[in-house]
Amino acid sequence: MKSRRRGLRRRGPSGRGGFILLEVVVAITLLALIMTPLAGMVLAITANSHRTVGNTYRNGVLMREVNLYEAIQYDSLVVGTFSTVRDTKPYPHTSTVTIVEVLNRNQLKAKTVKLVIVPTNPLYRRDSVTFLRSTAATTTAFMEDLQ
Repeated sequence: MKSRRRGLRRRGPSGRGGFILLEVVVAITLLALIMTPLAGMVLAITANSHRTVGNTYRNGVLMREVNLYEAIQYDSLVVGTFSTVRDTKPYPHTSTVTIVEVLNRNQLKAKTVKLVIVPTNPLYRRDSVTFLRSTAATTTAFMEDLQ
């Protein structure tokens, strides 16, 4: 007489133990049901991460360009539109600068500087900034009081 041990599978008619094909199909189906929402979540997190990285690079480029045009002497700002294409990684982009003289009255002068950054990567969004540069001649109205 054969004794059965607990925990062992019953052997089928052929005497082999193992998984039934139906068990494998059910396991794969359950795995697919669990992995499908996770794949969507991973895709959304990855896209959000790419946008965040692009925003960081874009802000750095904007700050660099604004600081450059703020540091240039007023008389060195040439009126016109200029484009620069940078194809180096990590942030290939095209920057367009438009400088327009808006005021030239007596000794008071003003120019607007508009900077547009267009990234090459379509996942990143474009951005622009406009600021005013002005100069005024120093007056001698109060100089007599200080002498």
